[in-house]
Amino acid sequence: MTLQDFTQQLRAKSFDELVGQEHLTAQDAPLRLLCEKSALGHSFFYGPAGVGKTSLARIIANTMGLPFYEFNATSLKVEQLRKIFEQYKNALQKPLIFIDEVHRLAKNQQEVLLPVMENNTILLIGASTENPFFSLTSAMRSRAMLFELKHINNESLFLLLERAVHRNSLEIDADAKEYLVASSGGDARAMLKLLEFAANLGSSITLDRLKSLRPNALSAGSSEAGVHYDLSSAMIKSIRGSDADAAIYYLARLIDGGESADFIARRLVILASEDVGNANPQALTLTTSTLTSVSKIGYPEARIILAQAVIYLCASPKSNSAYMAINDALRSVREGNILEIPKHIQQQHSGYLYPHDYGGYVKQEYLSKPMQFVRLKEIGYEKKMKEWLASIIR
Repeated sequence: MTLQDFTQQLRAKSFDELVGQEHLTAQDAPLRLLCEKSALGHSFFYGPAGVGKTSLARIIANTMGLPFYEFNATSLKVEQLRKIFEQYKNALQKPLIFIDEVHRLAKNQQEVLLPVMENNTILLIGASTENPFFSLTSAMRSRAMLFELKHINNESLFLLLERAVHRNSLEIDADAKEYLVASSGGDARAMLKLLEFAANLGSSITLDRLKSLRPNALSAGSSEAGVHYDLSSAMIKSIRGSDADAAIYYLARLIDGGESADFIARRLVILASEDVGNANPQALTLTTSTLTSVSKIGYPEARIILAQAVIYLCASPKSNSAYMAINDALRSVREGNILEIPKHIQQQHSGYLYPHDYGGYVKQEYLSKPMQFVRLKEIGYEKKMKEWLASIIR
């Protein structure tokens, strides 16, 4: 049987119908209140795919009673915009122009939009899977508000799924429902598309049929800038917090999302010095070897090398004393603390005491005034370093 496009069929027509974005659609949410007062200004929506950005724009147009024009920045022609501007030049009603992939707007397209944004002869709403404020000009940013849409939680996806099943008189197993939701990665469109394809094969939906159409769960990947940095940040912070299971999970997300092994390994090398440091000096050696190894081997085997390094770093004692020491020293220098170098440690002066002639240490002046930047911790090997320095400098 041939069924209607489920995505269009289930598209929300009102704030109350839109699931998963209650921070924007609840009755007391500022966005909704502004729309109901016809006071919403130019806005940019950003968030993952399939979470309702286009639907929200259409709901706003309907709520405010505005003509709706939908474009994609990748195919938008300046002439199209100018025709709309001319059509509504003297009209009492302004149009809502919705531009998807708004972060891809060319500079000349942005310049055409600026005057009508300034005089409010249109209402501009843009949408993107990336934060558009990083790609738009400051002039556009200053004239608009930014709203984030989030991954749709499982509870909301189940609600949407029940609507689709009921509306199309489908029969579906409980485990099939679980798979539809769990495998869609918070993307309502992806869930409805899978259900639609399965339903076109018959009204009785089973887990086996769904898995034959989508063998693996969807993930957000890591190619989109926001997701890329969020996953990287989550992995690093999990390692810093010594949570090996969380760190391995985020490593798996990065790998599954197509992140390069070299990028991950470089982050681990930095972390080995920044967060483990001299509490376990071998961490830098191991991560440097990891970087060399994965660059020569590549996936899929590189995943094992990266996993070994991640677990090793999680299980290592942590110290950021080297990181703090160099930051403090640089700050001091940049604030104007430029000390005269004592003559006996300058290149062409005498009076320097060679420590090896005194059993490895001899007391002498290395700074022309006392300064302290290094504060070793009582952690791992760094504790031994601190004890040794304390024993010789008495």
